[in-house]
Amino acid sequence: MARALLSVSDKTGIVEFARGLAAAGWELISTGGTANALRAAGIAVIDVSEVTGHPEMMHGRVKTLHPAVHAGILARREVPEDLEAMQRHGYRPIDLVVVNLYPFHEAVAAGATIPAAMEQVDIGGPTMLRSAAKNLAHVLVVVDPADYPQVLGAVESGSISLDLRRELARKVFAHTARYDAAIAEYFQAAAATSRPAFGESIQLSLRLVQQLRYGENPDQRAAFYAEQGAPTGGLPDLRQLHGKELSFNNLLDIEASAAAISAWDGDARAACAIIKHTTPCGVALADSIAEAYQRALACDPVSAFGGIVAFNRPVDEETGNALASTFLEIVLAPAFTPAALASLERKKNLRLIELPIAPAADRELDYKRVRGGFLVQTRMRYEFPEDEWRVVTKRQPTLAELEDLRFAWRVAASVKSNAIVIARAARTIGIGAGQMSRVDSSRIAVLKAQDQKADTTGAALASDAFFPFRDGVDAAAAAGVRAIIEPGGSVRDDEVIAAADEHDIAMIFTGRRVFRH
Repeated sequence: MARALLSVSDKTGIVEFARGLAAAGWELISTGGTANALRAAGIAVIDVSEVTGHPEMMHGRVKTLHPAVHAGILARREVPEDLEAMQRHGYRPIDLVVVNLYPFHEAVAAGATIPAAMEQVDIGGPTMLRSAAKNLAHVLVVVDPADYPQVLGAVESGSISLDLRRELARKVFAHTARYDAAIAEYFQAAAATSRPAFGESIQLSLRLVQQLRYGENPDQRAAFYAEQGAPTGGLPDLRQLHGKELSFNNLLDIEASAAAISAWDGDARAACAIIKHTTPCGVALADSIAEAYQRALACDPVSAFGGIVAFNRPVDEETGNALASTFLEIVLAPAFTPAALASLERKKNLRLIELPIAPAADRELDYKRVRGGFLVQTRMRYEFPEDEWRVVTKRQPTLAELEDLRFAWRVAASVKSNAIVIARAARTIGIGAGQMSRVDSSRIAVLKAQDQKADTTGAALASDAFFPFRDGVDAAAAAGVRAIIEPGGSVRDDEVIAAADEHDIAMIFTGRRVFRH
């Protein structure tokens, strides 16, 4: 009689699968909670302690780590010595192993302490899985409940292909690798508060979320993977409420939008950021999100066409009606009112995305692919402390100018370099981005403002990195800019400061760069 050993933490579908095996004449062996669940369903099951001749110990820490289990799994049926050894010790073969592991990921996500997390590190489960996968020619091994129907069908038909055995074994080794990587990453993250987060190796475990139609271009294949054990609130947790399937470029833009709007996480004011090709083309604050949208749109309505609009508050009916009058790819918000959905869902292809708006977790790392490896860095912090800020010019900024500088500096953190942001009264009026020369970015920001007939006189300007020459300051002054914020740190800082003083511009050095390459 064929025998199966079933020991699962996730009991989805296990009763139906076990019932099918029993009906096919299989003998079932099980442990602890799995055995109880099967008995409660009226399915006959043998406790693993009957097979081993030894009771479970230490609250279940030791139960399957026994030769009676592993000899039964590992015995090569075509090797006489293996079969003779089993017979000599009174062991019998085990032909199917069904195991999924203790919920380590869930425990860590719930904030488990190290001792509590260690209690969710499975020992016997991975050992049985690896043993069964190693002996795949003779033992079926199932780690994913989604495979139960296929495996049961093969068992019932009596035709179990080698391709199926190999695929099941592959899934086992991928699963245990992810499990071990999650544990290693947990310890790495726990140690990061006392020493650098970059060890001698990085275990990166990814889970497929969805296949994408194509990548940046139609001839590139693409998929979206979630990082195992990543904090909640990221793109794997987004809810698409309406619209076409998300593309590779859509997801990149959603990430940029979520980052840009997170600069106002917790702010009492409504914030709107309009993103095109991963960089803002308009950002504004207001008392209502409808007003914030109109103010952001006014910065560059031409670039906003076909863009993404992100909000830090739920979208209401008034805003939904305003959005519906413009061609957009995506609207991103923490929520949508029913009335807003009714208005926006009339646009068949418009993607409506619900995602909590918050900065990325500090412990998350950024990976940039290069040939033969990865560049790894900590995430840019969308936090804007002012303890290192210092006024370096003769003139101090006024209170109104200081507010404009704060706003422009937060926007600059989301603009691709070289980034120049001109702002006034909590809205952008000109953005220059992605230029090889910072002075060219300054000129583009001024031109964008002039295109919309915006008055730049008395405006504030933010630069994501230092001005290497005074020409950027001269260009800003020619447009009527009265206050500038930048990191400082150039060998020509004195020349830049002198230029600001010549134009009676107030200038703040932040001591921190917010450059996005």
